Amino acid sequence: MTSTADGQIVVSGLTKHYGRVRAVDDLSFTVQPGRVTGFLGPNGAGKTTTLRMVLNLVTPTSGAATISGQRYADLADPIRHVGAILEASSAHKGRSGRNHLRIQCAAAGLPLTRADEMLELVGLTPAAKRKFRGYSLGMRQRLGIASAMLGNPSALILDEPANGLDPEGIRWMRDLLRHFASEGRTVLVSSHLLGEMEQLADDVVIIASGKLVAQGAVDDVVKGMSTSEQVRVRTPDADKLVAALGPDAKFSKDNGVLMLSGVSAPEVGAAALRAGVELHELVAERRDLEDVFLELTAGKAAIR
Repeated sequence: MTSTADGQIVVSGLTKHYGRVRAVDDLSFTVQPGRVTGFLGPNGAGKTTTLRMVLNLVTPTSGAATISGQRYADLADPIRHVGAILEASSAHKGRSGRNHLRIQCAAAGLPLTRADEMLELVGLTPAAKRKFRGYSLGMRQRLGIASAMLGNPSALILDEPANGLDPEGIRWMRDLLRHFASEGRTVLVSSHLLGEMEQLADDVVIIASGKLVAQGAVDDVVKGMSTSEQVRVRTPDADKLVAALGPDAKFSKDNGVLMLSGVSAPEVGAAALRAGVELHELVAERRDLEDVFLELTAGKAAIR
């Protein structure tokens, strides 16, 4: 179960019971350095509980998690190994963003200049002297990221870090995390923004009801679904085209549009040519991460 890879996160058989509720159920996955891994699941799936167990904030009922081959609690000087955000940054309301980070630097034995470097990195230099009470949710998220990166860690663990960010802020975060991973570091990030995850993540881990339902490279997970591609066709000879395609083609009709699965767009085009079918439109519609996520987790979101 151990690993010598710097920043690698290994989750092995993690299980957590709260009374009769099994919040996490025998969960195992690995997060590799040099890649951004999206951690996805519906509400109540067990994502935050899992991240808290990885950071030894919650004791698992069984199983274990390691970072760079050790439990988080056993890491020497953990701020230099792991940076984490499990909620929007919290600080004394009357303290400035700069002083908040400087106090953390002093506690961790880091130079105070590191606070200003991180404020510059996250775009908060103009608000460095502003009191925390005046920070918007998006600014608090940026301050949290600055705090997580103070120790120049080899791994980042972020729970819903895009909450409160505007579109420009989300794009900024995407670029920052991808750059962090490009330096050979590990990024594990949970989010409900599936479109953003498809742009950001190299890999995904999808859970539902505390159990693993899919993991792997984003493209592989999407392509691995048996119905991952449909072909949209407009033709005045729909019945003739369906007959020409044979029994492997599954189809539905909606407002004059023929939706086909089980066949590729080139196969549809070739069949139409052979049968002399006139085509007005032929488009391959590849399913995206959101489609796959909703199919894998259908009916498994917790009611709150």
